[in-house]
Amino acid sequence: MGLELSQHRRLLFISGQVPGKSDGSVPEGFEAQCEQAWRNVIEVLAAAGLGVTHLVKVTTFLTDLSQVVPNRAVRRKMLAGHEPALTVMIAQTVDNKWLLEIEAIAAE
Repeated sequence: MGLELSQHRRLLFISGQVPGKSDGSVPEGFEAQCEQAWRNVIEVLAAAGLGVTHLVKVTTFLTDLSQVVPNRAVRRKMLAGHEPALTVMIAQTVDNKWLLEIEAIAAE
């Protein structure tokens, strides 16, 4: 239920990533939006020279309880077996077209 970091050289705090693409468009449907939000998280990690295995804490904000199971499936696919500490909450997003938002902390 926890993840201890005994040593690290640096921490990366990733601001909430929404399912917007670089061109400003937002995919239709929850699974497509979830995958896009994860791609955005992975892009921030890559820009810092890190990958999903560096994630130590992920918080996902969903807009509906019915999204919990598909969220879990997409997260497992995108993290390819890596299991950081996780929190999932139901909340309202700033823009109604966004069905979720993901924030994360990575450590190296």
